[in-house]
Amino acid sequence: MENFVINLDENRKEEFLRLLAENGFGEITLKEDETNMTLMTDLYELTMSQVNFDSNEQNDIAYFDGFFRREPLDAGYGLICGTDTMIDYIKNLHFTKSDIEYLRSTNKFNEGFLEYLSNFKFTGDIWAIPDGTPVFRNEPFITVRGNKIETKIIETALLAIYNSQIAYATAARKIVEAANGVDVVVEDEKTHELIPIMEFGARRAYGCNAAIDASKCAVIVGCAGTSNTKAAKMYGLTPMGTMAHSCVMESTSEYEAFKKYAKSFPNKPLFLVDTFDTLKSGIPNAIKVCKELGIELGGIRIDSGDLAYLSKEAKELLKKEYPNAVICLSNGLNAKSIESLKQQGAVIGSIGCGDNIASPDKRVGAVYKICATEENGEIIPKIKVSEDKIKTTNPGLKKIWRFYDKDTGYALGDIIATHNEEIPLDGYTFVNHEDTLQTKDITNYTVRELQVPIFQNGKLVYTDPTLAEKRAYCDKEMKSLYPEVRRAEKPHKYIVDLSNELRELRDQLIRAVNSQVKEQQKVKVK
Repeated sequence: MENFVINLDENRKEEFLRLLAENGFGEITLKEDETNMTLMTDLYELTMSQVNFDSNEQNDIAYFDGFFRREPLDAGYGLICGTDTMIDYIKNLHFTKSDIEYLRSTNKFNEGFLEYLSNFKFTGDIWAIPDGTPVFRNEPFITVRGNKIETKIIETALLAIYNSQIAYATAARKIVEAANGVDVVVEDEKTHELIPIMEFGARRAYGCNAAIDASKCAVIVGCAGTSNTKAAKMYGLTPMGTMAHSCVMESTSEYEAFKKYAKSFPNKPLFLVDTFDTLKSGIPNAIKVCKELGIELGGIRIDSGDLAYLSKEAKELLKKEYPNAVICLSNGLNAKSIESLKQQGAVIGSIGCGDNIASPDKRVGAVYKICATEENGEIIPKIKVSEDKIKTTNPGLKKIWRFYDKDTGYALGDIIATHNEEIPLDGYTFVNHEDTLQTKDITNYTVRELQVPIFQNGKLVYTDPTLAEKRAYCDKEMKSLYPEVRRAEKPHKYIVDLSNELRELRDQLIRAVNSQVKEQQKVKVK
């Protein structure tokens, strides 16, 4: 019997099985929906949720912020990606019967709570900063308002989504920024342009889904394309690629390998030329094959050795017969090594990057912290105070405002403000809250709120842009940052200020917490 894929509401599965049996289909097995990630949550989220349920707090409202404390990957910014994945996750949020049975088998949860989970769905509000937006330390890229149980259960998945995709996007954009402004030689004419970057990190990613996410994020933030054909199909991209060393090594000779490849792909083939010897063998064989077949040499890729030296020598070998052939460089390149190649005068027509996009060497460190509760419609700010100053949170429901210079369009800085503050439009003074003696007065600016509504009362109210729209938006957003903020090495620290009202609220709550701690110490002494 053939296999059929039918999407059914959880509550209608029993009815579907009954109808099949009545019509003589015999034994039918329904496969669990493996795309449902509701159970992908840490155990303590569920145990804390049962505490809320047992305390009759399942309808009490809480607010949570997702943010990172430092700009990730030594960049001057973090690039938001993952909104589409978050939306799909929230839309499909429900515990299956199998999930409930598993939780019951752990002997940790009571039947009342399991019954509650069997009817669970997201009913709250979510505000988020759109994909492709550069964001900075302590700025909530997502804020969730909902009952105390739903806001907890979604924490693990939200952090998994954003920690990974912000990392891919930021790593890829650092590489794009490093490649920006490379001197390109075309027919002995030097031009200044953005070098196309092909993302090919799928084999370095931590799993197939991670590979697809990395490819998607890389293209959103400016990579020319991806070698990942699954991602290309899903997002309507043109897959890109050359050949592997195995194509040469499995043949009788490099020349024969190139010839077979060129016959299969005669439209400007691009050869991998460093299997044996780039200058003595690889490039001469590429030229020989294309001349014999009477076709145009599209280019060469160099994946090992001294890339700066080899690229310059390669240009000399190619300029007589195929001056327009592209020289593609790869081999574990990152923003720093690309900058070094530029300084050495390397000839770069395109770049292939994999490892340092799909598996960045540093983490984002995004966290998800409660910032407020709600009582009788009133928002009650909450704060976490730590001896490690960077871990003290900003309380209350907040908005993030970005200030732009009216004349240049450059972003001047951001303020994190309380949700009901009015932002002055005739002049503002930024204060470095780490050193309040450092101030900056600005005038002649416009302001923009960064977060937008995604869900309201559990309903999706946001239209997620296409990948092409996100790509154009990201490029515009990045160009609004000063070059000093975008540079790969020791970027300038972008201004992120707390409004006076939020700073006072924060200080007030810290004083209240410190006072409570002192009172508790007095009790212990007695």
